[in-house]
Amino acid sequence: MAHFAKLGTGNIITTVEVVSNDIATTEQAGVDFLNNLYNTRDVWKQTSYNNNIRKNFAGIGYQYDQTKDAFIAPKPYPSWILNETTCQWEAPVAYPDDDNNYNWNEENQQWDLM
Repeated sequence: MAHFAKLGTGNIITTVEVVSNDIATTEQAGVDFLNNLYNTRDVWKQTSYNNNIRKNFAGIGYQYDQTKDAFIAPKPYPSWILNETTCQWEAPVAYPDDDNNYNWNEENQQWDLM
């Protein structure tokens, strides 16, 4: 199955739809099918669960960055930095490398043990 993200204002993803591979033989074929189905002229971009295209699987609220040709999740915390290669947000402090679980503490800029 092929997945397509509908771009809204500011290239924010408003929905993700599934289209049969028999129909979406190309990205444009999938886009045409969806616009014919909904009788619209919306902008759709194909996305992939395997992250084979556009860096990350699109989700509602994500933004499509045309320059990077990537879907980018909303920024989780003000201090986090976008990794330009993966297009994923990273904390300014590395996640601890042990068997414990942590939550990010934005106020103290550290990982707190759960």
